Amino acid sequence: MGITKNHIFDEYQNETALITKVLGHPARIAILQHISKNEYCNCNDLVKATGLAQPTVSQHLSEIKRIQLLKQKQQGKNTFYAIDLDLLNQYRRKINDFFVKVQVNTKNN
Repeated sequence: MGITKNHIFDEYQNETALITKVLGHPARIAILQHISKNEYCNCNDLVKATGLAQPTVSQHLSEIKRIQLLKQKQQGKNTFYAIDLDLLNQYRRKINDFFVKVQVNTKNN
């Protein structure tokens, strides 16, 4: 793969691409769906729910944390995860706004 040229794109384009890239894996979608139904679950819960290995789940959690979509709560050695609803709504609006603008631009051609 070539060198990423993020610097030639604006902040909106880079942020939208990062959000969709993080969400662009079925395992991460499954993890987020499980967390949305079972607030504050830990990695072991996600391993059982997804059937993925613990290191794989941890890796996907790290990717989701890159966009700060998860809140964390420590209990002893365990970390429990919940979805940050404020950021979820912000990202949902951003993605929706992108599609609306593309659709409007397409109709104007």
